[in-house]
Amino acid sequence: MRSTLRTRTLTAFSATALALTLTSCGSDDDPGDKGTDTSTGTGGDTSASVELPKLDGQTLEVAAVWTGPEQENFTKVLREFEKRTGAKVNFVPTGNNTSTFLGTKIQGGQPPDVAFLPQVGVLHQFAEKGWLKPLGADAQAQLDKNFDAGWKELGAFEGKQYGIYVKAANKSLVWYNTAAFEAAGLTDVPATWKDFVAAAQTLSDAGSPAVSVGGADGWTLTDWFENVYLSQAGPEKYDQLAQHEIKWTDPSVKDALTTLAELWGKDDLLAGGRSGALATEFPKSVIQTFSGDTPAAMVFEGDFVAANINADTKAKIGTDAKVFPFPAVGDQAPVVSGGDVAVALKDGAGAQALLTFLGSTDAAEIWAAQGGFLSPSKAMDQSAYKDDVTRDIAKALIAAGDDFRFDMSDQAPAAFGGTQGVGEWKDLQDFLKNPKDIAGTQKKLEADAAKAYKNG
Repeated sequence: MRSTLRTRTLTAFSATALALTLTSCGSDDDPGDKGTDTSTGTGGDTSASVELPKLDGQTLEVAAVWTGPEQENFTKVLREFEKRTGAKVNFVPTGNNTSTFLGTKIQGGQPPDVAFLPQVGVLHQFAEKGWLKPLGADAQAQLDKNFDAGWKELGAFEGKQYGIYVKAANKSLVWYNTAAFEAAGLTDVPATWKDFVAAAQTLSDAGSPAVSVGGADGWTLTDWFENVYLSQAGPEKYDQLAQHEIKWTDPSVKDALTTLAELWGKDDLLAGGRSGALATEFPKSVIQTFSGDTPAAMVFEGDFVAANINADTKAKIGTDAKVFPFPAVGDQAPVVSGGDVAVALKDGAGAQALLTFLGSTDAAEIWAAQGGFLSPSKAMDQSAYKDDVTRDIAKALIAAGDDFRFDMSDQAPAAFGGTQGVGEWKDLQDFLKNPKDIAGTQKKLEADAAKAYKNG
């Protein structure tokens, strides 16, 4: 039986602060690669915030979903760990079906030492199966020192602490091409869903593909749904649907899908139309917003969009690329958080040392300096962030404390909310293909959810 994850809603103060910091931020400040040389290598280095054991001759394996710029940025964190401990760390990409990849490795007797789970539902499933190793004392000390209770709770199951959420995400952001807005005569960013759709039409009429959607990756579509649903239905309904305490045939789901259809149902507002969106993976959705002869004007996704902007385009964050909060569908704009939790799948000093380092401010500051990364650590030096936009997003996240709503699909069993080609990912792709079929989409979502929660 799955334990209930207690979720939270962002306070009105924090949501307002987020809106103000994002819409007012236009600095091109870049402090460079602060944090990439924090230590000369030994656990006793006075510049290090955490002591690590010597692990000369040991080889560790760490698995995560990241590829491209996100993987390259994380590799710099691993190189610092190697330098300090003498261990060698190999990175293995899991692909989008993280739970399936890891489950196969574990059952085959060859799990990685450490893995990053992008769904809290998977952490619960793995813990129930006895596949996870509890945090050791040193890793627990870093967690207690650097993270608020809400993030600690997300990495626990039935009273035991298994993971550290070292990478967070604010999934309620819309990134926009400032040149496209200027060409269309738009001087204000939309604050409501009605204004958002109207702005998209204005941009389209001015010759820009209005909204770039990475529909080939079903997880992006779940993020669209969750933001609309949280703002429109409210936090109580959000929690109920997240735990499958209400059905996906509920009228509140119909309302959210109807709202999404106002955008997804208009081919002229989507870059490449619906068929183009369904053929576009997430990285391409960012690239085609900030490069090419006719770039799109807007792309919705989390703070991690910055990594792709920095690595794959010539756009400069804060000038060419800016960001605003996801528009309010109901009374308040939504704020949905996500994250990746680091867990140990093997016993041993190496796995625990890596978790200890990942939970430290040293690791967070190295990672933050690369861009496209957000840390929930309340103790890290905020000046380490690569740009002012990301820094302001991070400050708003920390200011929220324990008050936030976690990604709904990430709370679900992986068979429903976290697997390519099935469940919610596939059902919302089918809905993007045919946004008129709201009732049929609800029935498919409920059938898939009922099966997954029963088995999960």
